[in-house]
Amino acid sequence: MDVLYFAWVRERIGLPKEKVETAAATVNDLVAELAAREPRYAAAFADTAALRVALDQELSDFDAPLAGVREVAFFPPMTGG
Repeated sequence: MDVLYFAWVRERIGLPKEKVETAAATVNDLVAELAAREPRYAAAFADTAALRVALDQELSDFDAPLAGVREVAFFPPMTGG
């Protein structure tokens, strides 16, 4: 699946996107896999309360299942103006 990173998440990881092979069942499982990779991922996912996630461009929750999902995007909360 494609995993996209935006704003400070992208800055901490150093990539705008990547293809990920995963056996993760939920977004939380994917976050745990990514955070275990290396320190830059651990730093990006240290506080998931400060993150939002979208699955196939639809806002979702971290306990959402990943079955059939083609794209996961992580980004900080946005404010309107």
